[in-house]
Amino acid sequence: MKHIFAIGIIFQATLAHADQRQIIQDTVQNHILPRYEALKETTTALSETAMMDCLPESEPLRAAYNEAFDDWIAVSHLRFGPSETDDRAFALAFWPDPRGSTPKTLGRLLSNSDEAGLNVEDFSDVSIAARGFYAMEFLLYEDALRDVGEEDYRCSLIQTAAADIAESANAIADDWEVDFSETLLSPSGLFKNDQEVIQELFKALTLGFQFTSESRIGRPLADLDRPRPRRAEAWRSGRSSRNIEVSIATLADLAERLSADRTDLQPRLADRFGHCWKLCDRPAPLKQSSSDNAR
Repeated sequence: MKHIFAIGIIFQATLAHADQRQIIQDTVQNHILPRYEALKETTTALSETAMMDCLPESEPLRAAYNEAFDDWIAVSHLRFGPSETDDRAFALAFWPDPRGSTPKTLGRLLSNSDEAGLNVEDFSDVSIAARGFYAMEFLLYEDALRDVGEEDYRCSLIQTAAADIAESANAIADDWEVDFSETLLSPSGLFKNDQEVIQELFKALTLGFQFTSESRIGRPLADLDRPRPRRAEAWRSGRSSRNIEVSIATLADLAERLSADRTDLQPRLADRFGHCWKLCDRPAPLKQSSSDNAR
């Protein structure tokens, strides 16, 4: 984890850019917008796949889920603007969940065949713990929920949850495409100038590093003498290491773009990211939890 923290320290000196406008344009056009467009496409595909095949063990459904989850992780550090409107990011990603709210809420929905699980409009009003990628993971991979409630209702709930994910993702992507990108490219309201935009992008980078370090890695590995792999992110679907890899890759891309005019930092960043990639390749409880459940 120290290498992830070191990257953040290195970047503390990068806010004074020679060409802020060019860096902002490159980041918006080549880092942010393409990733949200990918999320829009894959979450729509997830919803369409669920409508055709809603069985939890369906290989096409699980494949569509994992592809969409990859694309969520690739934007999960961008916690500002459209993702925060109406708590959309939380609706897509309610984790960590130390109180176990997600399985409890899903269990109640399934046991009662709650009508809120039958359409997206009503589903948007249920507890946020029952929505998004982590709730969908329970529905597709958690054996304890397989025998709860009626099979037909479970199918409908999976379809509704997938459609809800797509709706939230589409709303975020559309807002970025329609107007919020211009908020960054031509600052005058929310951001007064290019410097404030750079600061927001830097904040997204550092918070992304912090979340991966403290939650994705720190939660299961806080005590190296007694690791707790089932505290890892998305361990049921075997995605724990995958999420770290996708996160580091997308943060590396953002770091490279934000330091485009600081060639003196490139070797140091490359060295630190190299250590991060070695962490991903190292056998650890994260990989043990991934091997427990095949994707």
